Amino acid sequence: MFEEMIIDENNVGFIPSLGISFQMNDTAKKIIELIKESKTKEEIVQIISDEFNVSWREAYIDVEDFFQKLKIYGLIK
Repeated sequence: MFEEMIIDENNVGFIPSLGISFQMNDTAKKIIELIKESKTKEEIVQIISDEFNVSWREAYIDVEDFFQKLKIYGLIK
């Protein structure tokens, strides 16, 4: 599903097969890019921590929250 996602220059993601679009911040955009690269959740947390200069704990909370939202919207299981 994420493979087909298109993200424009304004951080709007669009999934053609579902016909849905949504606005993302820079962190969400980076997480989606990392998911598309088949990174694990642990790898994503470390990369977010490093690139956004936040603690590992803060990155973990943000990534976990984002994954929960993806589940709520039916984008991941």
